[in-house]
Amino acid sequence: MTNLNDNEIKQAKKLISMSMMSQILENIRQVIAKDRKQKQPLILRVNEGFIFNIARKAILEKNSTFLLSIAGESASGKTTLVKNSAKACLKSRTDDIYTIICCDDYYKDASKELRQAGNYERLFESGFSFDTPDAIDLDLMKEHLIKLKEGKEIYSPLYDFVTCESKKDTILKKPAKLIINEGLYVLHEKIRNISDVRIYVYTPFEMIKDRWFARAASRGKTGTAAKMQFHDVNQTAFRHIRPTMDIADVVINGMTTQTYIEDLIKEFIEAIVSVTKDKHLLF
Repeated sequence: MTNLNDNEIKQAKKLISMSMMSQILENIRQVIAKDRKQKQPLILRVNEGFIFNIARKAILEKNSTFLLSIAGESASGKTTLVKNSAKACLKSRTDDIYTIICCDDYYKDASKELRQAGNYERLFESGFSFDTPDAIDLDLMKEHLIKLKEGKEIYSPLYDFVTCESKKDTILKKPAKLIINEGLYVLHEKIRNISDVRIYVYTPFEMIKDRWFARAASRGKTGTAAKMQFHDVNQTAFRHIRPTMDIADVVINGMTTQTYIEDLIKEFIEAIVSVTKDKHLLF
């Protein structure tokens, strides 16, 4: 039997890696093609570069940290996508597999402004907005995401949507293989350059409106105050959020069921695991 030299071994490994990547690419394309035939497909648009990036990470960088950013309008279904994706990826929760960073936790404290105004209606009449990028501490969120990617622990803030109080350094978040960043402004120009994959959740306006008012009531906003804020939500989404759909790697349908999200994510996982044989692989 002929012994291979170091260069020949490297070339052989490279060929094997390229073959595995090609198989993953084909498997993922088949899952996407199947999804497109559904009445409510999950994936509305996908860039070929996204598929290649997933395959490359799975084969060549499988031990690296992966930052997945999921954006969309308020009440579009971002949190549902995150929860069901995590549920599909894990049979049991382990701390070193994934960490979720929510943009909502990084709202700046507005409890003083609310107290001074007396109620939400008067607060909104003063011109205050919860729905512009300035209402969220994007600089702190970016700092925390970078630390997590570097393998460092962070303590994220915790925001109270009823009192508008932000409690600093409250929730321990540990570094993980997969970091999921979810929220209105995770694809904002201040922060999107550190993402590995950018996802936008698209949902029709009328569905967003129904979901938003139901959630607003649970947070103590009803009547005129709720109507005033939703008007602001719609205006700021037009200016700041909807344009980020154009730079997303993947556009997701916010109308799909939770069960279908979980089932399709499982198919994506199997499309990769069947090639890599890595049973702990997420993406």
